[in-house]
Amino acid sequence: MSLAAFLLALGTTCRITRFITKDTLAAGFRTWVADRFGDGSGPSYLVNCGWCTSTWVAGATAVYASLLHTTAWFHLPATALTLSYLAGVASRWLD
Repeated sequence: MSLAAFLLALGTTCRITRFITKDTLAAGFRTWVADRFGDGSGPSYLVNCGWCTSTWVAGATAVYASLLHTTAWFHLPATALTLSYLAGVASRWLD
């Protein structure tokens, strides 16, 4: 895998992890998990802990990247997710 594909996989992992654990759009999902499994449970902790979630997201992203790293099926979504993550970081930094 090339360095570019690795960096795109890294950005993808960061963005998806942030979406699951912090973004308002996924708040309903996090609430549903807490209601279903309880606030102190493993699944509830998993969707609120960036370190925990990133392990699973990175595993899935690594498989996806290793299989498709030379195709547009990887590059297009990975680029969009990475740019989204970087735009969010830049926005917080510039504010």
